[in-house]
Amino acid sequence: MEGAEEELERRSRFLSQLIEKKKAGDQQKEQQLLNVKVRASDMPLSLQNAAFRCARDSLDSMPKLDSKRLALALKKEFDVSYGPAWHCIVGTSFGSYVTHSSGGFLYFSIDKVYILLFRTAVEPLD
Repeated sequence: MEGAEEELERRSRFLSQLIEKKKAGDQQKEQQLLNVKVRASDMPLSLQNAAFRCARDSLDSMPKLDSKRLALALKKEFDVSYGPAWHCIVGTSFGSYVTHSSGGFLYFSIDKVYILLFRTAVEPLD
């Protein structure tokens, strides 16, 4: 019985690895279609994809880059969809050093625009 359990565990790990590889491949294809490059991330893939799509849609709706409008669109979308305290910095050249909540950090480029999207904890005032 012990050998059967080990074999079942081995097969389970193998299938999990296949699923992860498939997800990673799908993520890369999506990024290529949207012309996205992830620079740094501590964010689940589903949230990353939402950010990529929102940024791409916003950029496509602008005749020329409006950094402030793009940052506002991303911040509003994430505040509404995933709760408050999202922050967004957009530009072609900027420096930053931020503290973020775990699982809430994404720095990426789309076309020639760099976007920093991060979440901070909100503590109630006493």
